[in-house]
This record gives sequence, structure tokens and C-alpha cells, in this order.
Amino acid sequence: MSDPAQQPTKRQPKAKPKAKSKHPRKPVRAGSPAAVTTESAPGVDPADSAWYLNRELTWLAFNRRVLHEAADKRTPLLERIKFLAIVGSNLDEFFMKRIGGLKQQLAANVLELTPDGRTPRQQLVECHLQVRQLVEEKTLLFRQLMKMLDDRGIEVVSWKELTAKEQKLLRELYQRDVFPLLTPQSIDPAHPFPFVSNLSLNLLVTVRYPREKEVALARIKVPMGTGVPRFIRVGRAERFILLEEVMAANLDMLFPGMKVVSCEFFRVTRNANTEKDEEKADDLVAMIESELQERRFAPIVRLEVAVGMDPVHRGRLAAELDLDEESDVFEVSGMLALRDLFELARLNHPKLHDPPHHPVDPPQLPAGHNIFHIIRKAASLLVHHPYESFVSSVERFLNEAADDPKVCAIKMTLYRTSKEGRLIESLVRAAENGKQVAVVVELKARFDEAANLRIAERMEEAGIHVTYGVVGLKTHCKVILVVRRDYNGIRRYVHLGTGNYHSDTARLYSDLGLFTGDEQIGQDATELFNYLTTGFSPNRTYRKLLPAPKFLKKALLEKIEREIVLHRDKGGGHLQFKMNALEDVDIVHKLYTACQAGVKVDLYIRDSCRFRPGIAGLSESARVVSIVGRFLEHSRIYYFRNGGSEEYYIGSADVMKRNLESRVEILAPVELPELQARLRMILDGHDRDQRHAWEMLPDGTYLQRQPKGTDDQEGLHQFLIDHAERAAREARRLKRRVAKVVHR
Repeated sequence: MSDPAQQPTKRQPKAKPKAKSKHPRKPVRAGSPAAVTTESAPGVDPADSAWYLNRELTWLAFNRRVLHEAADKRTPLLERIKFLAIVGSNLDEFFMKRIGGLKQQLAANVLELTPDGRTPRQQLVECHLQVRQLVEEKTLLFRQLMKMLDDRGIEVVSWKELTAKEQKLLRELYQRDVFPLLTPQSIDPAHPFPFVSNLSLNLLVTVRYPREKEVALARIKVPMGTGVPRFIRVGRAERFILLEEVMAANLDMLFPGMKVVSCEFFRVTRNANTEKDEEKADDLVAMIESELQERRFAPIVRLEVAVGMDPVHRGRLAAELDLDEESDVFEVSGMLALRDLFELARLNHPKLHDPPHHPVDPPQLPAGHNIFHIIRKAASLLVHHPYESFVSSVERFLNEAADDPKVCAIKMTLYRTSKEGRLIESLVRAAENGKQVAVVVELKARFDEAANLRIAERMEEAGIHVTYGVVGLKTHCKVILVVRRDYNGIRRYVHLGTGNYHSDTARLYSDLGLFTGDEQIGQDATELFNYLTTGFSPNRTYRKLLPAPKFLKKALLEKIEREIVLHRDKGGGHLQFKMNALEDVDIVHKLYTACQAGVKVDLYIRDSCRFRPGIAGLSESARVVSIVGRFLEHSRIYYFRNGGSEEYYIGSADVMKRNLESRVEILAPVELPELQARLRMILDGHDRDQRHAWEMLPDGTYLQRQPKGTDDQEGLHQFLIDHAERAAREARRLKRRVAKVVHR
């Protein structure tokens, strides 16, 4: 039910939503997410928990596939460093979100089993075991890659390896740029244990006066994020030293007249699950600000210590931080916080990187033409990032809308966006030009809450109507609606995307966008925004769009059931789903039922996946493929053969319970044959890939496909790069030929 008393800038009331590998040559195996039997019998029950993989463990298995890219000798060296940094960053987020959530369940004495039959404690134990193995593997790989960098003239050295002159220069740099930022904090009965911030790297220093035996402890935070790099360049060559090593070598400045007995490194990770009940909040903005403050002080879920830390110090840290030393403390050999390797990965060594990639301007959106005229003439257009430019498609769409005198209104959803804010600049300019501009900002986008608060405030100051969606539902769909007064009356132009309106990630993530002037989709988008900005009447009529949480899950289940019925009548049943994660139990159960009926099921799932293919009597007609490569697979495509009347959908939703039942998501039909052919090419590209594709085996482990010859060394991403560049070249040639004809 909706609450008419809600202010328009508050989130509105909650809605109530009712095989064997085909490429076995020299396989590379990536860790098993679940120790379960692969045997089955006729008449197997698709509801049995044995057939459902664990969400957390399959996500860790995905991280192993990422780690393999760092280990793969075919990957350029600095790209391997990048993948190692991604593994470190992913594990940080895993502890903040998933381990933090499991610990909360334990504290709340949650006894409910997961669909795979595990308790929260069992999941926590198994996750910790998998993480420890992963940490060992990435530590060993880190050493190997550092040696390879050294062989290429990129050195990461210790303080002892420096010359006296280099040490003197670094000491001067430290005194000038680092020392003023440091605040040592003593740890003794007179001082409470200091607050340790999330993901901070710290020095635990033991000191004493020269003539005394009694020692004292102090904590010093490494000042990351203050403009000081983690890797400090030594001289002009490609030689670097870690910031914490420079600090450790110059502690006499912080403790004059004292003897430094030891210096040890540690790092903490805090729980990021601090969401409150927004239905009880009088002011959503104030609630989010309170959440962010609480997250700073949230319980610590992981302590990382450098190998060799004094056992007494290790135990004391665990006790002070309220951690179980056996399970929550992770000893790391080498560098802590591998996510900072991104600094090295950005070094300018072209031969150690992938070949440069520059997104092409979409030939279907030629420059110099009014973008609304182009869309109107074509009816609908697809763009594919990062192969085609986000700037000359999505940003151009908003930019032209802001200045077009015929545009009357712009409506947009905003989940995450880039710091540069070019899209925000266009929206602000549109408001200044007298257009009606309404933006639905999702304040609860994890880790982007503070940025979205600032963006919302800035837009409100510019006169933009900002709302925060429907209470209890995250607004995750990606939609822009432009209302324009065309020559024949009011017309609506819509962009629907699979990824965020974020220019930075559009260069790294593989996403799709549909531009359309379809009247029914325009009407559906209008209904959607009316719902998001008021919270009223969730049971609206949608002609073509499939929105969650009210309709999408039901529609997917019905379409899978339709495929089963049509296959029994005509044969040839085929489903293909491409997404980031497949977690919803009801959909997995229905897919198993489809397989038992003989429907062919192809699942292209980047990371977490509950579904097990190749089980006799259950999923023999199914495959699960994961692509891990240069770009992050992020687009969602849903294909139904539908007895020959094929249907394709793209959208923002993964098949996860949260997406289908607790978020506002959208799937949009792609109906033009030429656009469907493009989606078909992308899906077929997953089957063609012999470089980055991994196939899941029945037990949940993955085997990486191996190329059979020189013709299949390049994977899906390079294939799509080449395709986009060929299309752009052909468009330029055609333009030149037309120009010559006109000139004659």
C-alpha cells in the first residue's frame, strides 16, 4: 500500500510482489565450489538440495577463474598484475558483504538452511577454508609475478636493497610528504585500543627506552588515499618501494630517543551490511547518512597480518578486535592489500599490456545527424559497450536532449555514475534550459551511497526533481525517457541498458543498450517512472516491458514453461540465458524441469551459479559456460526459441532472488530481426570462444577450454573488438562513396 503522506523526495512505500566438456584438450581445472556426488537416477527430484550449488562457494570459484587469468602465461604481464589486484579487491568485498552477512546470521542464531542444505556456520567454515587456499595461491603467484617484473626492469625493492643516497632521498621525501600525515597511537592501559578503519593498512610498532626493559606498543595508520602512492618511485628508473617499508625504516622520527624493537603490519576488514529498515525512516537521506557512519564502526570480520608477527601480538590484536584467532585471522606472506597492485598495472609499458582498445563511434548513430531523427527512422538501435563508445551514444543522447528545443522532459534512473559527471552536467543544463527533469536516484547502491547523496543534492540545487524510488525496493533498472515534441506530436524516446550510466565502467564492462522510439515501450517507461516517483499503483499495465518485482519472475517462469510445452509438441526447445549470476531457486528448479523435458539449456553465467549441468536424469541437455577475460561480462540476454517465433530480451536483472523480488528491474524485448541477429552473434561467440571460456562440470568444478590451433587463440572479446572495428570501417567507406556520388 502507498502512503499519500510521503514527501516526494522520500522513498515511497513498499510494493508487495506476490555435460561433458566439448573441449577436453589440456583442461585447466578451477576449484570445486561444493563436494557433492555427480551420480543420479531416473526420476530424479529437481527440488533435492543436492542439485543446488552454494552461492558463496561458487562466487569463490569464480574468483579462482580470475586468479587463473593472472597465472595464464598468454596474458600480458601487467594485465596479469591487474587480475591479481582484482582478486584482492574481490576478496575484500566478499568479506565485507558475504562473510559479514554470514556472521550476522550466526549472531542472530539463524538456523534456516540454504537451498544447498548448509547452515550459516557451515558456509562460514567452508568459505574460510576456500579463502585460505586462495590466499596461498595468490601469494605464490605474487612472488612469481614480482620476479617476472624484475626481469623486465620493473623492480619492487626493500629498504635494505637501496643505496645510501637513495635512502637519504627517500627519507627527505618521507619527512616532507608522509611524516606530517602520521598520527601514532599508543596501546596501553592509559589509552583505549585505537579505532582501526576499514581496509586500512597499519603498523604495529614495539618500542622501549634505551635503558629500560619494559616495551610499549603503538599503532600507525599508513596514509593511503591522501595523495601518497603505495608504490613510491625510487629515482627515475622503474624501481619502487612500498610506502609502509619507508615508514618502517624511519620510525625514529616518530619515536625520538626510543629504540624500535619490532615493526609488524596488519590490516582489517569491516562488515558492510549495516542497512536499516527504511520503512520506519522519517527521512531516507538522514537514514543513509546514519548508515554510512555506522559502517565506519561496524564489526571487524577479518584481520590480515604479515607472516612472522609475534604470536602474542597477533593474539592481542584478535582479542582487541573481538575476533576468533583460529578462523578470522589470515597470515599473509608478502604484500598485504594486493588491490593496490592497480598502481603497477597502470605503468606505461605497451608491450606488457593488451593491445590498445578504443571504442568505435557506433556507425548506426552517425555524427552530424539529430539523434532523435536517427532513432525515429530506425525504430530501434542496439549499442554494445565497450566495443562501441558510451560517450557517442548514451552521453550524446542526454547531451542532445539537454539542448534540443523540442525536448520537453527527461526522466532517468541513476544507480551508479562516474565522478566526472558528464551525464549529470547534461541533466543540470537541461533543467537550466527550462525542461522538466526528474531523476530517480538509488541511495542504497552499495559503496556508492555517499557519492549518490552528493549527486542528488547537486541536482536538487539545479532544480531537478529528485526522488529515491519505492520503499523496500532498490531501483536497479537503467532507463532514460526523453519526451519530445516532434513534427507530428509528442513522441517518447527511450534508452534501456544492462549496465550503469557510468562512463568509466563502460570502458571495462561488456554491456548492451537499446535506443527505441517504440510507442508501447515509451508508454511502459512512462508507467514505470510514475510508479517510481509516487509508489502508487504497483499493478500497472505494461505492454512490452517486464518489470520486477511484480511481473518479471512470473514471466520468466511462464516462458520457460511455454518452452517445455512447445518442445513436447514440436521439439527443438531451446533456452539461452546470459547473466552475471543465477541464484533464484524457483528459476533453477524450472530450468531443471525444462531439461528433464528435453529442452536444450545454455547458461552463460559469469560468476555465482546454483545450477549443475550434465546430471543424468536431471540436466543432461544443459551447459554452463563462464567467460573471464579482458572485459567484465555484465550484459544480460534472455533467449526463448518459442517454437520458432524467437524472443530476445535484454535488461538489468540477474536471476537472483533479490533482483526478482526486492528490486525494480526491467527486461525489454529486442524485436527487429537485425538487432536479434546481433544478439545471436554475441551468444554464439560464447560457444566459439576457446580462450576465455570455462565449462562447468556436473560436480560444480570448471574446465577451461583450450585452443586446438592457431585460428582459435583469440577469445570472445577480441572477436567483438574486431567485429566493431570492421563495422566502423565499412560505415566510413560507405560514407565516402556516398559523398563522392553527391559531389559528382
